[in-house]
Amino acid sequence: MGESITIDGMDQDSALSKSEFLSRQEVLRRRSRRVKQLARLYKAHYWNLMEELKRKHKEYYWLYGKSPFKEDEKKSSEENDGNKLGLRSQLKCQISDCKEKAMALTRFCHKHILNDSKQMLYRGCNFPIKSGQTCKKPVLRSINPPHCPVHAQAAEKYLSRALKRAGLNFSSPNKLAPKLHIVVAEYVRQIQTKRRAAQQKAVPKIKIEEKMSES
Repeated sequence: MGESITIDGMDQDSALSKSEFLSRQEVLRRRSRRVKQLARLYKAHYWNLMEELKRKHKEYYWLYGKSPFKEDEKKSSEENDGNKLGLRSQLKCQISDCKEKAMALTRFCHKHILNDSKQMLYRGCNFPIKSGQTCKKPVLRSINPPHCPVHAQAAEKYLSRALKRAGLNFSSPNKLAPKLHIVVAEYVRQIQTKRRAAQQKAVPKIKIEEKMSES
């Protein structure tokens, strides 16, 4: 429970508490007095919050921000200030071979943030790099499609090439971007072309197997 607040002019209010009616002037004076007191309370509360914010910011800056001390420095001064520097040493990424600093409110750096099962901000880049494998570099969940910066540029290049094969070129700012159904149609055409090529490669193998079985 918070501290009780004494309302300004309570003596005057108590004297009028049993009155059945109040004059307009009395009502306005009471309202004005209480509004001014409330404004003072809000102002005091605001500055208390600002002081608390400064204190929290100093703590955050010390733990996660810059510091005049280097983390890899091992000097006697670090031993004398063991409490603060001990906290800083715990902020390194929990991956054994990683020397990066852990991100705020987690035990992993940005590179290894996906190892944190409780985090909800990041997911892995799903750009295919090998057969059945994806990039898996951490990207924000708000990014769609979920591609890291490098593979986002690669995806744009692939899309541009596919559209050029379809006779479209939207590199010029004066031309409108292609409609979705045109892009989908081009992707379907490329998939069908790859399937036909794979089938043509498989046909000679089948014929060879048939001849070997006949002989």
